[in-house]
Amino acid sequence: KVLIDVPRSDLAEELGQSETKIQVLQDTLQQVLDRREEERQSRQLLELYLEALKTEDSILSKVTEPQAAPRKEMDVVDTGTSSTDTSSTTALSNQVLAALKEKTAPELCLDSQDLELVLKEDAAALASALGWDKQKAGALQGACEQELSKRLQQVQALHSLRSTSKGKKTLP
Repeated sequence: KVLIDVPRSDLAEELGQSETKIQVLQDTLQQVLDRREEERQSRQLLELYLEALKTEDSILSKVTEPQAAPRKEMDVVDTGTSSTDTSSTTALSNQVLAALKEKTAPELCLDSQDLELVLKEDAAALASALGWDKQKAGALQGACEQELSKRLQQVQALHSLRSTSKGKKTLP
């Protein structure tokens, strides 16, 4: 970095070389620095990608086994029964409601579709279904919104990484 920043004429005089050779030297050194920075950024993106894969795999493994039953419950709930039962006042499955009640950070335990359902839910209906006050239900929806936003940003970063990696040739 220091050799790149030194004025070409001073470096040429000190090394006893022509300015054109010094320019080639400085250009080469700049390319090395650029390549190192690209490698550092690539490592960071790869670590982010691997972390996102681990998170996605753990979420999928938690959701794949019990997924069929909650979806059937949602179909029943979505028919619009008029009873006052809490499960009928919300489109959320019993499993999602249980996770929201029992977990300290339920937004981390839910898949993205369930997070979207929690966000679409009316705060009063959610509070009623959970037996909470409206403020606590609103805070839960805020946490779910932040988690969903974070996941969407990770997906966008992964898409960017994929499109960038398709366009570049592999390094030797």
